[in-house]
Amino acid sequence: MDKHEGRDAGTIRLDDPWYDALAVGWGEGADTVPAQAAPVPGGRAAPGASEIYLEVQRSAAFQEVRGRYRRFVVPATAGFLLWYVAYVAAATAAPGFMARPVAGAVNVALLAGLGQFLSTFLLTWAYARHARLRRDRAALDLRWTVFEQERVQERAQDRAAAREQEYGRQRPRTVRGEGA
Repeated sequence: MDKHEGRDAGTIRLDDPWYDALAVGWGEGADTVPAQAAPVPGGRAAPGASEIYLEVQRSAAFQEVRGRYRRFVVPATAGFLLWYVAYVAAATAAPGFMARPVAGAVNVALLAGLGQFLSTFLLTWAYARHARLRRDRAALDLRWTVFEQERVQERAQDRAAAREQEYGRQRPRTVRGEGA
């Protein structure tokens, strides 16, 4: 997949860390031990994965994405549930009104029932549009921030392991009983 057509044509990044990845702790063997944070140049320890995720969770960008999500989902869910309860209440409390013919064999109950399906599709479309326009780009930026921080951490761990190996090879070996 090199390119796609459209306004935002560009290369597709296939090294997305969330593409076909297991959730943390799922599918891992019992003998899997999480790596410890390795020191980075400057003397302080590189943050572990949990610290990275907690840092992102506390960030203003993450809070903004979650706020945008809630500002859409809470009213949309409440509105849809209210519409559904009104339909059920009208069907049980006002059967005469629901049986009133509108055109031929089509009555109010049938139109309201079809309206339930239509409102479901409209709500799904509105949610997908809202996510694409208001949240997806910011959420993807957060994913890449986490991915880059984890890559920096892995590099630091690799460098620390290489230094350990190099240190082990350079250390002079002494045999007991030799020397003064």
